[in-house]
Amino acid sequence: MSRHRRPDNQITSGPADQPNSETQAATLAQDTLFSGWLPGCLVVWLADALIAVSPSLSSRRVLLQPAYVLHHRPYRDTSRILELFTRDYGRLTLFARGARSGRSVLAPVLQPFNLLLVSWSGRGEAGQLLGAEFGAAPVPMPPEHLLSGFYLNELMMKLFARHDAHEDVFLLYQAAVGELQEGIEEARVLRLFEKRLLQLLGYGVALEWDTAGQAVQSQKIYKYMPEVGLHELEHSGVRDEPRGDLVFLGSSVLSLARDELDDAAVRADARRLLRAALDRLLDGRALGSRDVAAEMRRLKK
Repeated sequence: MSRHRRPDNQITSGPADQPNSETQAATLAQDTLFSGWLPGCLVVWLADALIAVSPSLSSRRVLLQPAYVLHHRPYRDTSRILELFTRDYGRLTLFARGARSGRSVLAPVLQPFNLLLVSWSGRGEAGQLLGAEFGAAPVPMPPEHLLSGFYLNELMMKLFARHDAHEDVFLLYQAAVGELQEGIEEARVLRLFEKRLLQLLGYGVALEWDTAGQAVQSQKIYKYMPEVGLHELEHSGVRDEPRGDLVFLGSSVLSLARDELDDAAVRADARRLLRAALDRLLDGRALGSRDVAAEMRRLKK
């Protein structure tokens, strides 16, 4: 598995950077694809036909790759810039020419939380979308879970560099999105996603052993230090320390280790601990979804 790297959020190449023959071929493909719905088999046929005209595309095309839209934004009058997380190519940026035009059928397809099969051409930081279709029957995200879904997407955007493949993370993300769509309690889904994501990136939290190599005990008190781990405290109770100091009962830590998150106090402790672990990787980069969630909690009080 490749090591964690800080993502580069700047788009450094686009359609104008490609050779003329490739740009013309990609334009022809998109003019055809966006004019109406084509199934995956015809996307493959069209791409093969284009290669006969422009051989340079043969090493610069990917067909029917499983992917999710993490973010999209308008580009010029009728197009979109897509940020995707794919199974075999990691996070990448694609230009979807004509995707916002009145004749495009892709507007309802190119939305977050849909499993897609995506085809594109081009190398570098940004490629050209050739086509997209549903990879499974679309399931709407319940309105009450939308913010949690956008939180997952924002984590993926901030933690992963472009073109850094993590199939195991893709499958983890797919499972979490599916659970949110099914209406499973969101705090449980998010905490277990965070815990397993840290493990897959090589930054998992040692929840059963303290910094001295001793087994965590339910009746003892521990302070979590992101760079080190769980350090046993001499204090007799958590209330002796400010909550911001990441102090936890051993019983809460062990419950998180066993994925037992039924108790509200355990879920709250898990949220604080895992947030501290993720903040180490985010390296100061703020998450807008966290701010929105905090404001919503404040308004409910």
